[in-house]
Amino acid sequence: MQFVLYIALILLFTKITGDLSVRIGQPAVLGKLIAGIVLGPAVLGWIHTDEFIHFFSEIGVLLLMFIAGLETDLDQLRKNWRSAIAVAVGGIILPFFGGYAVAEAFGFAQNYALFMGVVFSATSVSISVQVLKEMDRLSSREGTTILGAAVVDDVLVVILLAVMMSFLGTGTDVSLGVLIGKKFIFFAGVIFIGWLVIPRILKPLSKLQVTEPVVSMALVVCFAFSYFAELMGIAGIIGAFAAGIALSQTEFKHTVETKIEPIAYSIFVPVFFVSIGLNVTFKGVGTQMGFLAALTIAAILTKFIGAGLGARLTGFNTSSSLAIGSGMISRGEVALIMASTGLQAGLLLPEYFTSVVIMVIITTLVAPPLLKIFFSKNTNGMLETKKG
Repeated sequence: MQFVLYIALILLFTKITGDLSVRIGQPAVLGKLIAGIVLGPAVLGWIHTDEFIHFFSEIGVLLLMFIAGLETDLDQLRKNWRSAIAVAVGGIILPFFGGYAVAEAFGFAQNYALFMGVVFSATSVSISVQVLKEMDRLSSREGTTILGAAVVDDVLVVILLAVMMSFLGTGTDVSLGVLIGKKFIFFAGVIFIGWLVIPRILKPLSKLQVTEPVVSMALVVCFAFSYFAELMGIAGIIGAFAAGIALSQTEFKHTVETKIEPIAYSIFVPVFFVSIGLNVTFKGVGTQMGFLAALTIAAILTKFIGAGLGARLTGFNTSSSLAIGSGMISRGEVALIMASTGLQAGLLLPEYFTSVVIMVIITTLVAPPLLKIFFSKNTNGMLETKKG
């Protein structure tokens, strides 16, 4: 019954720290992330990552991105696809060279340095999504660009990782044609099912004589799309996001949104926030402080500048570009998965794994306050323009 105690501690701490965070003018999600660090091995050691935490956090992040899909303005997303691609590409190229340069400067061999560049290139906007929701900016032009860029980033980085693992001789046989083909199958599949199949089957299924048939079918779509994405070599969160967009085009959007949110935010999403902080441990980091500092600063600046530059070059003003850049900083669970993959494939030295994990956590902690700062400035700028 230990998992029951874990749930109680997670729910209590995330609500208290979230409230404290809001009181000092920061997004609630920042306090929830810190709750994970406090509860985990880094401070109190009351909760440790186990199967329960892993599965609950997986469901939490999928539901978070599913809700983001439900709330996404599809017309806005279509209008900003060029910006989304530019932001994603800028947020890959500069971080890749930044990660490579830092690793080279600290004497890493070529293959380890290249892999560090790939880890730097990753982006996870699940935390940014929560901040944008809190600020009611998820469907803004900037918000939809960040979401679109995350999809493009995920596809490009997965291809980059797979190709690199193949060429660096880790024993992984990767066919680029198969890899790209699987991505094409995924997007073609979700477009066909999402726009043609789901609207036609959801209405008759909603009439089933059982409790909450619409919500249950929505969850079926969410988890099925997520599984399909993983099967095709894409992050499950992209599948959940696509499922949310598909459901948002049906007459059941409001019903699904109002009933899924309480399920997600009452238990699963808090576990996801805490799970990120649970990865923090300071064991063996004392001798790598210089490396950790350089790694973290480079990770933040390269993604911030690279993604922000992509936005600026495609018509966003300076404050909007800075807001978009800050929204792409977090490496989150995507980089953690990549780091674990690199460790198993022999592309990341075990003694540096903890430093990379801490870098990922810090980028995730930095993103929420930066988002709030730059989105607030952007809002103020727009208001002044309207007044003038």
